[in-house]
Amino acid sequence: MKRLPLILLAGFSFATARAQLAFGLKAGANISNVTGSDATGTSALIGFNAGAYLKIPLPHRLSIQPELVYSGQGFKETSDGVTTTQHINYLNIPVLVKYSIAGVFLETGPQAGILVSAKVGQGGSSIDNEVVFYSVDWAWVFGAGVKIPMTPISVDARYNFGMANIVNDRQTANNGNVLNGCFQIGIMVNLFTAPER
Repeated sequence: MKRLPLILLAGFSFATARAQLAFGLKAGANISNVTGSDATGTSALIGFNAGAYLKIPLPHRLSIQPELVYSGQGFKETSDGVTTTQHINYLNIPVLVKYSIAGVFLETGPQAGILVSAKVGQGGSSIDNEVVFYSVDWAWVFGAGVKIPMTPISVDARYNFGMANIVNDRQTANNGNVLNGCFQIGIMVNLFTAPER
């Protein structure tokens, strides 16, 4: 059993020795909202995402793709004709397993989100309200995409399914849960591919 980590490391090194690491940038649009027992009467908020990724090839058309992505999320809520906008901005860190064939790929994996800022706005003014939200969010990502032939560009669509309550119970009268949900569509541009060894 003591040799197992060495065997796994050797296997990974062999599998990636002839594969090519890739690094790139990505950006796109968000359509976000919240769900859960304490999320009623909300509507979607349009935002954006931007970041970087590293693609680590594995055998059998698989790869692992960790990312670091700024994601502008949140929701809108209208009451008595007055609309309140809640922005909740995260630095998301998804680690995706991807399966690719003939230029088409599927992707899924866990995602941690670090709260960067939060502001609630109404009637042209806004205030910071980060204290209302937990500093870390957890989600699961499901997505699919396609690489555009003869270019370094890929396009994907994914949904970040929130798995943790984002509202800090100690700071609010929240008795249920509020979960993030975010649909993303984006473009990925491969900037660098390591030479094949």
